[in-house]
Amino acid sequence: MYDEQQRTDAGPRAAVDHGPLAGFTVGVTAARRAEELGALLQRRGAAVLHAPALRIVPLADDGELLAATKNLIDQAPDVVVATTAIGFRGWIEAADGWGLGEDLLARLGSIELLARGPKVKGAIRAAGLTEDWSPSSESMAEVLDRLLEEGVDGRRIAVQLHGEPLPGFVESLRAGGAEVVGVPVYRWMPPEDVAPLDRLIDAAVSRGLDAITFTSAPAAVSLFSRAEHRGLLPELLTALHHDVVPACVGPVTALPLQAHGLDTVQPERFRLGPLVQLLCQELPSRARALPVAGHRVEIRGHAVLVDGCLKPVPPAGMSLLRALSRRPGWVVPRAELLRALPGAGRDEHAVETAMARLRTALGAPKLIQTVVKRGYRLALDPAIDAKYADA
Repeated sequence: MYDEQQRTDAGPRAAVDHGPLAGFTVGVTAARRAEELGALLQRRGAAVLHAPALRIVPLADDGELLAATKNLIDQAPDVVVATTAIGFRGWIEAADGWGLGEDLLARLGSIELLARGPKVKGAIRAAGLTEDWSPSSESMAEVLDRLLEEGVDGRRIAVQLHGEPLPGFVESLRAGGAEVVGVPVYRWMPPEDVAPLDRLIDAAVSRGLDAITFTSAPAAVSLFSRAEHRGLLPELLTALHHDVVPACVGPVTALPLQAHGLDTVQPERFRLGPLVQLLCQELPSRARALPVAGHRVEIRGHAVLVDGCLKPVPPAGMSLLRALSRRPGWVVPRAELLRALPGAGRDEHAVETAMARLRTALGAPKLIQTVVKRGYRLALDPAIDAKYADA
């Protein structure tokens, strides 16, 4: 769907009219609505690496869902909570396939029906039903608050599960005295092809990503599980702690990351659009901007803004530029720059080759000065040199 080639292929176009995310690469772990999220990110200039961390397995032929459906038709619950549009539609379709569709709709039409958000509300109305209430925040936390305020002791509450056990939600209802019946409409499973997920993990560990987006808690769990299987979990967590922004669509999605001690960024409204807008603010704010040789140089993930003009840079060149920018104006020895190059070995000639390509990519050779027999330095403007002299 999306390809790492965007790092180079998008360069010339982005240089003419780049968006706020130009020069950044964002990983997308979503299985559902991945195309929508990827398109939102690309329209704002980002390169997108898509690696579905999960696949959705419908349970239309699953005995567990059939049993739960028959149980709810025979013994009416007091409340049904619908959590996802795709899940609710799948449930009605599965019931139709079993010859129970009319009975299920009649039952749902006779009890209190809560919808988590507008998409679920739309699915409910498409089925000829009407929801009794839906939270403005689209948050399960608000649904829980309403139920607890109404009082749940002795009530039978059915919850359409959306691929995860909804930790805390069910427990809180049961603690309040409710009988909770889960309706498992579909399950999250690991992806059949793990190669894209492995590429995303490798890109994060090597700092080839600037952010990873998470739109479901199971996706985060799956990503960490795969990294652990490959022996890369500590490296992935370090990357997410320091260099790669973990962006979650909401607090429930963030729980598995917080369990690993990670701080996440989340939009105020738990939707894809606000998530992308948040990244449009977050990533540029983290980019290093320096006055160099009379130019304003902003170092982004896989490109550099030189006086506002986007310059795509090869990975080796970005590694050198980051090493130079850690001590702007100071001479960085060739041996240190060699260590910064991925897979360069011991030949310092690799530094010269990568440096030549970097200067060409930047289009302003004087940004980087060669210091004979010593190394290279960013030509930091003299008025700024003093600021970094004691750094």
